[in-house]
Amino acid sequence: MSYPVTPFGHLQRLTDNIGLLQHADGVVPLHGHGYSVDDVARGLLVVCREPSPPPQELVVLGRRYLYFLAQAQALGGKFRNHLGYDRRWHDQPGTEDGWGISLWALGTAAARGPTPGIREESFTRFSRGARVSSPVAHVMAFAALGAAEVLDSHPGHPGALALLYRASIVIGEPPANAAWPWPAPRLGCANAAVAEAIIVSGRYLGNDRMLRNGLRMLEWLLSIETRNGHLSVISPLGWSPGENRPASDQRPTEVAALADACMRAAAVTGDDKWLAGVEMSVAWFLGDNDAKVPLLDERTGGCSDSLTGAGRSRNQGAESTLAMIAVLQQGHRMADARP
Repeated sequence: MSYPVTPFGHLQRLTDNIGLLQHADGVVPLHGHGYSVDDVARGLLVVCREPSPPPQELVVLGRRYLYFLAQAQALGGKFRNHLGYDRRWHDQPGTEDGWGISLWALGTAAARGPTPGIREESFTRFSRGARVSSPVAHVMAFAALGAAEVLDSHPGHPGALALLYRASIVIGEPPANAAWPWPAPRLGCANAAVAEAIIVSGRYLGNDRMLRNGLRMLEWLLSIETRNGHLSVISPLGWSPGENRPASDQRPTEVAALADACMRAAAVTGDDKWLAGVEMSVAWFLGDNDAKVPLLDERTGGCSDSLTGAGRSRNQGAESTLAMIAVLQQGHRMADARP
């Protein structure tokens, strides 16, 4: 499979001198909807995942996103999540999705940031955020992914190790039941990130049983989210056994989580079979999906917000565009690693 060049044009269109605007009408940024810490954190993540050295314009974006996260973080480590276009925060600091994704991004930036300043500031901010926790499994999964990045660059970091342990407790242990090997009675959002968090927790905590559980969870998830040879991911409404699986409202972030988790599983096990999940993730964006339409818009560099029963959303917001960029980055990384 040949992979398109990873596009950043629409991401730059959505970024102003404050941060990353979260929504768009078609390709036109919607200023009135303001900024989401979730999206800004994902922006920092993809900048730091670009091959080194990244173009200077991406370094500028990375600094802007990091400064935004610094303003969002409270002294105790929690994060606000929504800044209005009026430059006022519309919520109080907490440990919801914005906290978890911010720790993921800050941990990645601490390990792979394009400048020493970005790496140092991100490490400081991660260490502060790692002092607190969330009771929500997928939020702790995001934070665990950041902790794994920190442990790659700062081996034995006590805050990162403690965060991995707390994440494994919140997520729980999957049952032995092969028909439903998941630690919750219902699948929700960021499912593959939950499996990946158990994989990295098992690896860095030296728990082989936990590592095997994470791989078992991911293998099962990939199998149920594959239909007729292509991905068909679960919608944000979630899914339990016995329920219908509608093909509508599939979100790019779910596909990106699968690509990341499969890439991680391949790296941890050395087994190339997991790379099929990355290939299917790239193909999903290029049109090998239930609707047989591409979500990547190579003309604009954006990505449709969702796959519907009738095709694709016309809107190209920040979250979907960042998910597409992340998947293409994994595709290129996989292609570069192959002989």
